[in-house]
Amino acid sequence: MNPTREKLFGKLAVGWLTMFGVGTDLFVVSPLLPLIAAEYRISVAASGLGVAVFALTYMTSAPLLGRLSERIGRRWMVTHCLCAFAAANLLTAGAPNFAWLLVARAAAGAAAAGVAPSLYALTSSMVPLDRRATCLAVIASGLLVSVLLGAPMGVLAGAAFGWPSIFAAIASFSLLLGEANRRVWPEDRVTGNIAALPTAPTPLFVLAPRLAPMVAWSTSLYGVYTYLGLGLAAYGFSTAQIAKTIVAYGCGAIGGILIGGCVTDRFGAHLTRGVSLVGLSLCLLLLRLVLDGRILFDLALALVSMVAQLFFAAQQSGLACDFPTRRASVLAWNNSALFVGISLGSLVGGHAISLGGLPMNLTISAIIALLGWGVNWVVSSSPASLPTSFDGTLPNQTRQKP
Repeated sequence: MNPTREKLFGKLAVGWLTMFGVGTDLFVVSPLLPLIAAEYRISVAASGLGVAVFALTYMTSAPLLGRLSERIGRRWMVTHCLCAFAAANLLTAGAPNFAWLLVARAAAGAAAAGVAPSLYALTSSMVPLDRRATCLAVIASGLLVSVLLGAPMGVLAGAAFGWPSIFAAIASFSLLLGEANRRVWPEDRVTGNIAALPTAPTPLFVLAPRLAPMVAWSTSLYGVYTYLGLGLAAYGFSTAQIAKTIVAYGCGAIGGILIGGCVTDRFGAHLTRGVSLVGLSLCLLLLRLVLDGRILFDLALALVSMVAQLFFAAQQSGLACDFPTRRASVLAWNNSALFVGISLGSLVGGHAISLGGLPMNLTISAIIALLGWGVNWVVSSSPASLPTSFDGTLPNQTRQKP
């Protein structure tokens, strides 16, 4: 392996581990809620506020921290937010009451919001252009692997050693990751890798059409995933069968995001996004047809997950290409759009389940994915040039479409 490949491998490895650590912290809380509720003598429903405040502070903090990182440096933002993330997890582990735990989870959400978008922006800036989407997909896959490995291992360790030990371990891991990120990424404040930026942020009316497909995608996907266990239980699936189904979903997601990166680099972000959204719609309808078949359902769900995850790397790569001087802030807005969609998905999916069970949920989610494809087609067919005050490009300059 030549030195250039070794450096790229080191960056990707550290980035992957960073997203794995952040993802483990995000996904391990839900299965630990019964233990947390028992610790503070509150209901499990009330303990769910710990998940909600993390998501809310992440969603609101990401755009602000993304913009700030373009001023002070993306490496600085990643390393210091990982230190803050470690402190927030230590506070979670030692929270004397539930109110303090909520404060700690809010701080963890804000710190995580400063890590992921800046890490994606660093990656898109430092890797070869023809491999950008592939490298972004590799790093993002760490988040998906944390669902399959990090969260289950955390639950087992929490049951054996107590739930606070999980957050203490994540805190220690985060400090190590902060030092690793400081070493592998160049100092962008000093070397000038970040171009001089105009003072005005990119207007929302410019970003909103580009983020709308992300909202539609995440609403459709997580509207199904959030209520998958409940819907399958109503169809007579046992706990073991539901667990196997979730594993199939996770494996499909990991494969899909890695394939999506390669496909995007070869065929472009616009085509990959469109194929993913149309494919997601069709696969959800297929999933409805095979609800009564256990093996066929697992295979169909893995296909749904794989096709859906083609979208994520394509969306990130397209935004990084279209907003080269705003990567951190625009990718931060994209992460906020992801959480908006997850929240909408929980609302829409819940109403669909109450109205017509899992079949209704799958149908409505398929329609939402198709609407997302329509928005993606309209946006990608419109002129792509932006004035200097929006994105630092020359007036009337046509940027390359992803």
